[in-house]
Amino acid sequence: MADVLNPEQVENTPLNTQMETPTLEAAADQNDSPNQVTHTPEATSATPAEPVTEASAEIAEDVDFGSMEDFAAALESFDREQAAEAAAQSFDDTAVVPGTVIKLTEKHVVVDVGMKSEGLIPIEQVLDHTGQPKLKAGDPVEVVIEREDPEGGYILSYEKALRHRVWDTIEKAANDKTPITGIVQSRVKGGLTVDIGIKAFLPGSQLEVRPVRNLDAYIGQSIEVRVIKLNKKRGNIVVSRKEILEEEQNAKRSVTLEHLEEGSVLTGTVKNLTDYGAFVDLGGIDGLLHITDMSWGRLTHPRDLVNVGDEIQVKVLKFDKDKQRVSLGFKQLTPDPWLDAVERYPIGAHVRGRVLSVTDYGAFVELEQGIEGLVHVSEMTWSKRMKHPSKLVKPGDEVETVVLAVNPADRRISLGMKQLQENPWEHLVERYPIGTNVEGRVRNLTDFGAFIEIEDGIDGLVHVSNLSWTKRVKHPSEVLKKGEKVKAVVLGVEPENRRLSLGIKQLQPDVWDTFFAQHRVGDVVHGKVLRTAQFGAFVEIAEGVEGLCHVSEAVDAHGTPVKLEQGEEHDFKIIKMNQDEKKVGLSIRAVGEEASRADVEAYKAPVSSSTTTLGEMISWKREQ
Repeated sequence: MADVLNPEQVENTPLNTQMETPTLEAAADQNDSPNQVTHTPEATSATPAEPVTEASAEIAEDVDFGSMEDFAAALESFDREQAAEAAAQSFDDTAVVPGTVIKLTEKHVVVDVGMKSEGLIPIEQVLDHTGQPKLKAGDPVEVVIEREDPEGGYILSYEKALRHRVWDTIEKAANDKTPITGIVQSRVKGGLTVDIGIKAFLPGSQLEVRPVRNLDAYIGQSIEVRVIKLNKKRGNIVVSRKEILEEEQNAKRSVTLEHLEEGSVLTGTVKNLTDYGAFVDLGGIDGLLHITDMSWGRLTHPRDLVNVGDEIQVKVLKFDKDKQRVSLGFKQLTPDPWLDAVERYPIGAHVRGRVLSVTDYGAFVELEQGIEGLVHVSEMTWSKRMKHPSKLVKPGDEVETVVLAVNPADRRISLGMKQLQENPWEHLVERYPIGTNVEGRVRNLTDFGAFIEIEDGIDGLVHVSNLSWTKRVKHPSEVLKKGEKVKAVVLGVEPENRRLSLGIKQLQPDVWDTFFAQHRVGDVVHGKVLRTAQFGAFVEIAEGVEGLCHVSEAVDAHGTPVKLEQGEEHDFKIIKMNQDEKKVGLSIRAVGEEASRADVEAYKAPVSSSTTTLGEMISWKREQ
């Protein structure tokens, strides 16, 4: 080996085998008292013939030769030592020196290269892609001696030794454009490091045909690459995987294009997934399988059906030869389930399904793959107490429903759940005839009235006009509170429209009926002005009963207008009554006219002569 690494050294130190025998015998005689001898380059060059004899004597002192094999091993050790010394002297980075790993430290691999001091290999040169050393104590290793370490020993290079061994092979592969198999070791700036016998740089742009975001995923993988750049002086190697893939892709594309046409069914491999679909490699050309063409049913993401690497059959839906774009379909390989949905799901049929999703307006139920129906919130329960469909069902629940309507054109099926329960409105008239007193809780208040729940699923409306006989109620909140328990009277029932009319004031006698029963036209009543208008004044003539005194009737007996102010009290005569419309007409004028007639009648009445005179009559009139 020495003559390969340093031919000049061999010429300066010829080996004379004729001198080996006496040296061996001398070594045998002196075996009991060996001495350690250190070789120096100066001694070797100064005395050309003596080094062999002296070296042989040193080997004989250190080794107990029992056979010629031991002598041969000692001679080989001597040659290795000579080669290492020569390499260390010249620091020739082209000379590869064999050695043995002694131990591994945190920063170095300590190697015995047969010299007076050990050599050190930087630990990072012997790490694999997992960060573990490829060498262990006792392993043989080839290195290049780079320089002498000022602190002692020698700095060795494991990488340069590898480069020398495989460089010719790599150079030939580069010239012939032959692929080389390597293992991705680590990620570096701009790409990856690939071990092809020595470290080579693989740019990120040369890894795949399409840009790759996650380079770390390739670490540890075995890949085929092609050498695209080589610099022996600097020891730089650049490789590409993209070139090999593009050549393979072009070859596959030619074959695929021969069979590619709309309507054809092909087998491909899922290459990539996105939110909107999956890209499928058909063999040199990629096609897009859109999420809407994956299944007749609903998919939230393509991964619900396929994964990267899956081999699937697809149908070519559209092929643009100019742009090389292919649209694929998967669901088109099976019949459309909506074609005979009307026959398989007749109206009124009871069907079971799985809840897929719940929204504010209802729940979607999957009856089979590709067939979904909507249970509207209004069709879930007869009760109006449910605030949200999620209170009744949740995704994944198995539910039984009734088919209400089927629309294959719009791919819609309406389902119902409350139809499986008894409709509480069907027999409501028998249970709550008109005039029945009921009790319930105020569920909601609106501007036009209050909704009272008398039982689960049955709400009745108390209109604002049916709250009180005596009060003019503008909003139900003036007399009722939400959640309050109240009594009411059934005024009307409409099962077909799911309407129930209730009244609260009807629990008390109608003050108008009482008033009309006790009064007639011509009666004089006392009243209080509640409010005034341009045409007259509204007067309270009984609790809850109002009458109108028109401006034309607000004059005294002499025809003088009487100004009516809010809060004033007067006597009024009833001049008109309408019980159906609950209206009463009042007049102040008529009261004055009645008083005048009374005076006249009193004047005409016969008077006793013994007790009444004309003067007395005049005086009495004046007093009036």
